Amino acid sequence: MPPFDPARAAAYPIVIGCDEVGRGALSGPVVVAAVWFDPALLPPEVLGALDDSKKLPEPVRNRLAPLIRAHARVALAAGSPALIDRINIRAATLDAMGRAVRKLGIDAPVFVDGRDALPGLPGRAVIGGERLVPQIAAASIVAKVMRDAFMRRLAKHHPGYGWERNVGYGTALHRAGLATLGRSVHHRVSFTRTFG
Repeated sequence: MPPFDPARAAAYPIVIGCDEVGRGALSGPVVVAAVWFDPALLPPEVLGALDDSKKLPEPVRNRLAPLIRAHARVALAAGSPALIDRINIRAATLDAMGRAVRKLGIDAPVFVDGRDALPGLPGRAVIGGERLVPQIAAASIVAKVMRDAFMRRLAKHHPGYGWERNVGYGTALHRAGLATLGRSVHHRVSFTRTFG
């Protein structure tokens, strides 16, 4: 059951929600979305459908992402595999979140899914935020749809890793591709040393 009740829209905070996708992948960027909206002004059918992107079927995510972008302020940023290898995944994620929030240009508290608040910005970290803060849920959906589409485009140019299905995560097919093909330029060296 989706966690956000449109009848309670006015009770949800008016904040920027931030979430990432791709943190645990072996290849591709970490993608971050920052999303701002007033829940009371979001169409009830959109608010009521929001949830953690991992809990939603792909067709539902693909339907919701453009609706979120049409009714909210949205900014995206990414941390490349090279950046991840240079400064680590946590730092690359926080860097991308900061860039996404600055792109929005909105003065509002920033609620971040997970354990890390954004340094120097008002707001807080919210563990399990995708089911507690509607803007975080919206951010998780937009980020996942964008990253999955990007990885599937990359798959056409780098066959053999199964990115069209695993979108860069460490499935058996992906690991088999690493064993036979080695690393691509899109792999994170820090995550794949034992496979390449």
